[in-house]
Amino acid sequence: MDAYQYIKKAILHGEFPPKMRLTEEYLAKEIQISRTPIREALKKLESEGLIVSLKRGVRVRHFTKKDILQIYDLRKLLEGYAAAQASIHRTDSDLEEMEGANEEYGNVIHHHFKTGDSTIEDILERNQRFHECIIKASQNQHIYSHISKVVVLPLIFRSFYWFNEDQMRYSYNVHNTILKAIKEKDMERARASMHEHIYHGRDQVLLHIHDVDQEYSPT
Repeated sequence: MDAYQYIKKAILHGEFPPKMRLTEEYLAKEIQISRTPIREALKKLESEGLIVSLKRGVRVRHFTKKDILQIYDLRKLLEGYAAAQASIHRTDSDLEEMEGANEEYGNVIHHHFKTGDSTIEDILERNQRFHECIIKASQNQHIYSHISKVVVLPLIFRSFYWFNEDQMRYSYNVHNTILKAIKEKDMERARASMHEHIYHGRDQVLLHIHDVDQEYSPT
């Protein structure tokens, strides 16, 4: 595992908790590699909003309740727009990619709860893939960079941990509703269904807001 993947996984799993200060020296010892790949990994993680720079080192980002509300409001607007645009511009190839991504999403949910052969990371990855297919189908080359800045992986990762099987399957079914609207070129239903989907994730975080406040509030 390279430096970027190692640090990112540690942040997502809480091994590097919010507000923890990290230095190149510490990480080089921890991962047992030179500081150059550490430096590049930290730049990438900062661009993804997972860490913030300090005068010496970096700090794992923490989130307040206000942050959470604003982040999900922005996701609703941007991803709702992407779904609406995808319903106008999608190609048959785009539809095949979205259908394949969501089928994989449903499969890893099934395996996670029935056989234990898939992990939360697998589910998160397939969920992201479906959303990326929609963004690609929107044919707006600028929207991905904007959405990537507000898709905060630690929050999404925790929301998936809080989902039970029924909630996961509900998420999968909403994907199907979004996909159907895009396929039928129903712009408003695609937008509204995406709004519902984003707020479903937000509501899971807000239901556990006491846990979030404990994890993310500043000292």
